[in-house]
Parts: sequence; C-alpha cells; structure tokens
Amino acid sequence: MDHETYPWKEFQVETTSLTFKSYGLYLMSGAKMSTIFRGITRGSVPCFWSQLPNLHYKPKVTVTPSSNHMTAFRKHFEEQECYYGRQFCISLTNHHGAEGRLNAKYRELYETSENSYLKFEDFDFHKECAGMRYDRLSILLARIIADQDDYKYFAFAKDGTVQTQQTGVFRTNCIDCLDRTNVVQTLLAKRMLEQQLQRYNIIKYNETIDSYEHLSHHFKNIWADNADTISLEYAGTGALKTDYTRTGKRSTMGLLQDGYNSLMRYVFNNFYDGFRQDGIDLFLGNYQISSEEGRTPESCPINKEISRKYLVLPVTILIAFSMCVINVLIPAPSFREQVIRILFWGLLIISTFAYTFISKHKLVDVPRL
Repeated sequence: MDHETYPWKEFQVETTSLTFKSYGLYLMSGAKMSTIFRGITRGSVPCFWSQLPNLHYKPKVTVTPSSNHMTAFRKHFEEQECYYGRQFCISLTNHHGAEGRLNAKYRELYETSENSYLKFEDFDFHKECAGMRYDRLSILLARIIADQDDYKYFAFAKDGTVQTQQTGVFRTNCIDCLDRTNVVQTLLAKRMLEQQLQRYNIIKYNETIDSYEHLSHHFKNIWADNADTISLEYAGTGALKTDYTRTGKRSTMGLLQDGYNSLMRYVFNNFYDGFRQDGIDLFLGNYQISSEEGRTPESCPINKEISRKYLVLPVTILIAFSMCVINVLIPAPSFREQVIRILFWGLLIISTFAYTFISKHKLVDVPRL
C-alpha cells in the first residue's frame, strides 16, 4: 500500500448474491446494479499503512506515523454508511506481530470514533483455526449472527412491492482481503441464503444447504470461483483455501495448490507488482506527469533495469543446489572429499542467499510513482 493514498481506495470490493423464485420473487443481498441494493464488502484496514516488498515471504506491515488516521477512518465510514447503512467490521488479522499492531490500530480507531453505526469484531483466524480446525469459525458466527439477523436482506415481489430492507453490511478484512476473507464471507453468505430459502418454503426450517447435495455443490463452487476471480485480479493467482470452500474440508491436493499459488504470489509481489501499481496510479490520476518526464530514459521515474550481475544470483543458487544434491547422492573417492564438496556448495548457497538479501532493494520491483 502506498503511504500517500487511502488503502481502501486501492482495494474495496462489494459482493452480490441474487436469488430468484419461480413465481417472481427476487431476494437480494447486495448489488452494484442499483443504489438501493446492498451486500457484504471487503476492504483494507482504513488507515495509513504500508507493506513494501523486500524478498521476505511476508513483508513487514508498517503503520505510517500520521496524525490523519482518524480523519481518514471517519471519511471512509461516512462514505460507506451512505451506501450501505450500518457497518459490522470483522478483522481477521493476527493479534501478534506486525499484523497485531495494525489490528490494534484498527480497534483503537473504532473505539475512539464513537460511531454508533459501527460494530467491530476481531478474530485471529490463524490462531483460532490452527491445525485446519475450520470448525472453530462457529465461534465467530456465534458472535455475529444476531446482527446478521438484524441487518436482514433486501427482498421485493414481482410487482415491485418491497418486503424486507437490508439495513447494514458486514465489512470483512484480513491483510490482503483475500483468503481468510473469502472463507468467512462464504459462511456469511451461506447462512443468509439458508434464511431466504427457509422463509419462502424452498427448504424446511430444520434443513440447511448441505441437506441438498446438488444445491450445496453449486453454492460452494460459485463462491470458490468468486474467490479465485478476485484473487486473480488482485494477486495474480487463484485464491488459497478454496478446497475448503468447495468441499468443506482441507485436502492434500488443496495444500499443494496453495503452495504453488503462494510461490507465484511471492514472485509477482517481489518482481512485477511495483510496475503494475505504478500503472494503476497513473491511470487513476494519483500521479501527475510533469512536462520534463519521459524525454530521456533517465527522466522517466518508472524506468528501471536490474543490473545483469544480479541475474547471476538465481543461476548460482540453482547450480550450487544441484551440485550439492549430486554430491550427496553420488559418493566421492573418500568420505572426507565428499564432505568438503558438500560444504563448499552449501556455503556457496548460503553466501549467495545472504548477498541477495543484502541487495534486495536493488532487486525488488517497488512502486516508483
């Protein structure tokens, strides 16, 4: 996130669920197609913070020292309340480390704002659901179901008669508002759809979506596809944890897919996303071009070429790792010689990694505008 922009301007998404009944009743939980419809939203923590790439898997989250946090916070929620009414903020970030400090800032702003239209619930997703105990999300649901019932949903008949009004939304966030957020929003949407189907006697009050295999299959896959689409747009890969969304449980193949997606996100985040962010800022007018820019390659602020010497680093690591494996698998004439070879290639790997991280600011693709 850029220090000089409001994070929610960078990433704010509203999700719509729409249900039709054959005789013409429409049930809506949010929409962009008309200003009267509302839904569930996701958005970054509404204060000034940054997370710049630095070759680490999880770059450090830094809350920007600024006296304008409260001004930005209030401005954001005043806008959201105009669109959606009451707001229930669900923060899924960790309660420790850098994420914890950001979450603490979020709670501090909420408590200081004294906004009667806001509610706040922070739930440490990774701690509570450690060991793939996703059943513990029931703890979170138990805390918010009364408000979900109170917010209702928007429903009108075929003749246009309004039957119920939705009076508020759940605003969910984690750090990137993707994977943890997807899981929780799916649970919220599932419970809301069950209420709608029960009210209009499509399913019985003692039944759930899972009581109907075909319905459950389609619901889970629709929301998993939604998660993948948002993640692909924002992070360049499909979402994580979608095996749980699609099947209701975690699987080995799902974990392997998450590993692949995480690796690709690491590559995109460190070596490609800076230029993409510059393109977004330029397109949105967040950066104003001066008359002197672009006349020469040196005057272009986004012009950057990585020195060729740094391209040797990944090649060196790959060769050294391969040689290390070969020397482990193929015996040398003597044990001592084999150990020396392994130590040599191992030290080369370590020293190359160390030099890579020392030179990280020359390697990563950070926003330049």
